[in-house]
Amino acid sequence: MPYISDLMKGVVLLGHGGPDMLAYRDDLSVPRPQTGDVLIKIHAAGVNNTDINTRLAWYSKSDAANNDISEDASWAGAPLNFPLIQGIDACGEIVAVGIGVSADRIGDRVLVEPCLYEAGGKTLDQPWFFGSECNGAFAEYTVVAARHAHTITSSLSSPELASFPCSYSTAENMLTRAQVTTGDIVLVTGASGGVGSAAIQLAKARGATVYAVTSADKKAAIKDLGVDMVLDRNVSLRETLGANTVDVVIDLVAGPGWPDLLDILRRHGRYAVAGAVAGPLVELDIRTLYLKDISFYGCTALDAGVFANLVTLIEAGAIKPLVAEIFPLKDIAKAQQTFAEKNYIGKIVLDIQPSS
Repeated sequence: MPYISDLMKGVVLLGHGGPDMLAYRDDLSVPRPQTGDVLIKIHAAGVNNTDINTRLAWYSKSDAANNDISEDASWAGAPLNFPLIQGIDACGEIVAVGIGVSADRIGDRVLVEPCLYEAGGKTLDQPWFFGSECNGAFAEYTVVAARHAHTITSSLSSPELASFPCSYSTAENMLTRAQVTTGDIVLVTGASGGVGSAAIQLAKARGATVYAVTSADKKAAIKDLGVDMVLDRNVSLRETLGANTVDVVIDLVAGPGWPDLLDILRRHGRYAVAGAVAGPLVELDIRTLYLKDISFYGCTALDAGVFANLVTLIEAGAIKPLVAEIFPLKDIAKAQQTFAEKNYIGKIVLDIQPSS
């Protein structure tokens, strides 16, 4: 077992606000695995919308002018405990284990399942999210229940593997909930982002026909992912495709153009959503929902087996990583700024400590 010091480097979130709430420190205590836990040396971590949304308290439904947004600012609608080590994507190596975990797991290369159903040796009443309700990947070490540290055998680099957990499991969960199968026509919004580009690959792996919505400057890159049709996000989908033309919508955008997504769905169509980058409030004509027998799927917590299935697909080479840029951990504010500008395809990744 490698030597593990008492202190580590990492980034802590001090409270809700701007990038100034992120503090890079070299005096953080290395966590120790408790019963059922593993200690992971983090090699790389992905940057996600959830990191920024949590910092900004975007998940809060409180009125910022009249209420304390910190009271429901986490994924679970509860207050966060600061200082917090964020980071929902993690690739690393198990370096120590807690009571009840086989020492044979030491040395395993692992991906951390983002949606946690066990922590502190106990089954959780409600799922936690890695880097939100507990400390995450933006540090040299982390602890997690052994069941959520999935061993992976792959020739991909740690930054490449770190691009998978949150985005790809979210996409796979959406496709699973919506029961996407061979022959379905699937429309993916926000196609250039981490979840959108993942959904394209995963839907194609299921044998679906995929239409992708993106900006004009990214059409060529999205087409290279095997998309059957690329659509401009500034053009009406109803006018371009016509009503009743797709079986499934995988939505990460919402916003003002949302009604078109229901119009283009066929009777018994399935709508799955896991994001709202264009705005969370939409206009719904309830008649469209019930007259077309549309099914809605809100997708956050992962269904059983989704992450394990994702690991299998990675190991088989059925999907590929899309890493746009890699930053050192100390440059996290710059990495998040690059992320927010959206001038890339795929994922931004932080290099925590290279694998040996």
